[in-house]
Amino acid sequence: MGVSPLQAPDEPTYITLDFEQGVPVKLNGEAFSAKEIILKLNELGGKNGIGLLDIVENRLVGMKCRGVYETPGGTILYKAHQYLESVCLDKMTMHEKQRLSITFAELVYNGQWFTPLREALSAFVTKTQEHVTGTVKLKLYKGNIIKAGVWSPWSLYSENIATFGASDYNQKDSAGFITLFGLPIKVQANVNKANEQS
Repeated sequence: MGVSPLQAPDEPTYITLDFEQGVPVKLNGEAFSAKEIILKLNELGGKNGIGLLDIVENRLVGMKCRGVYETPGGTILYKAHQYLESVCLDKMTMHEKQRLSITFAELVYNGQWFTPLREALSAFVTKTQEHVTGTVKLKLYKGNIIKAGVWSPWSLYSENIATFGASDYNQKDSAGFITLFGLPIKVQANVNKANEQS
């Protein structure tokens, strides 16, 4: 499907992907089905040396095997979706989704799609994708997928709040947070010190 990154063009290819509730719906501003988007990304990514994977993996029974794969479209789509999620999901939801993705992948790999756990995880994923809507711009260049911009009406990033300069929130509020957050550590240090001295 693709070429070595060394044989990829010297000029980068820029693409945009639009998502609605986590589902890809447009490529470069044109509406397509998810299948059509992957096929088109296979072509674009392949030309740019994207999605070549050489791994040693674990089979269902635990033995290791080597696999060499080509998945330019899937690789681009995954990176784009991940980029959009980074601005739309809160920290704790993002972290939990990352942890559960391993379990979900194992269920699929092991042929356990029709299980209560997979159904429960799918419900979790559907909920997390409610606000994953927006546009991602990527630069494809010699095997690399480089972030070039992300926009979403559901973005949780606010330059007015998250800044090292003047801000819309009172930075003195952090003193109370630091005291409370550090309290268990302080208690442990005091207990350790008292026990070491006795």
